[in-house]
Amino acid sequence: MIQQLPPDKNIEDRIIRLKLIDGSQVNGLVNINRLKGYDRLSDFIASPNEPFLVLFNAALYYPDTGDPTKHRTLFINKQHIIWAEPDEDQK
Repeated sequence: MIQQLPPDKNIEDRIIRLKLIDGSQVNGLVNINRLKGYDRLSDFIASPNEPFLVLFNAALYYPDTGDPTKHRTLFINKQHIIWAEPDEDQK
């Protein structure tokens, strides 16, 4: 389970799931307030303003292993993302 960070007025986090070109999957939180003017997660990911997506409290799952590798902060090159989806149960 991914831990939630304490509420902060400067952070508006969203849970996201990604699949990368090497077959690995990542679950984590992104701060959509990092770039001003983005209310939707899809706009944030598609933004050309930054080539990397910064996730926190992330879990990285490799295709051949069952246990995730946990990362406090993880930088993902957006060109390596095959698909991304938000968690349906969030705010």
